[in-house]
Amino acid sequence: MFISFEGIDGSGKSTQARLLVAALREAGHDVVHTREPGGSAGAEEIRSLVLEGDPDRWSAETEILLFTAARRDHLEKTIRPALADGKIVICDRFADSTRVFQGVTRGDLQDKVNRLHEEMIGIEPDLTLLFDMDPEIGLKRAKGRQTSEERFEDFGQGFQEKCRAAFLKLAQSHDRFTIIDAGRDIEIVAKDVLALVTARLAS
Repeated sequence: MFISFEGIDGSGKSTQARLLVAALREAGHDVVHTREPGGSAGAEEIRSLVLEGDPDRWSAETEILLFTAARRDHLEKTIRPALADGKIVICDRFADSTRVFQGVTRGDLQDKVNRLHEEMIGIEPDLTLLFDMDPEIGLKRAKGRQTSEERFEDFGQGFQEKCRAAFLKLAQSHDRFTIIDAGRDIEIVAKDVLALVTARLAS
């Protein structure tokens, strides 16, 4: 099974991905925990290009190409081999982030994103968990991490609000999405996520 975690910056999805991976491994499952951009040597090199530096460093169109290049390498080197071996792949962000962050928030580029995805990637997750929360709270959380990878956070709260709306709209269009209320206590969210994924694995 291929599971992606999506949401605005600071929504807690990375923490929840780590908790789910640990719980599934404890239950005896063979799990690959990966992330985007990144997840393979080549994709990690591209990660620093797109997540660090000035917000205006790249146009949205250039970002689409960079993210797709990273995703292609990630798919070839990590995701496909793991799925072929029967492993569960849990990915912190996948193509839906590109559909939202580049395809919607900075212009109407959805068609470009989707055409490139169909041509170069060609797969979707079996299950996508969307961690939804107030963008103001999420941005405060994200900025509180104080890392070098804050290029998208530096676009500001208005950008995060657009991202949240775009994620929710995307979730309404695809059955693979389940929306998680990420504003609750971490342990409660983790319990719900584990129950949901366990049920899907058993079905």
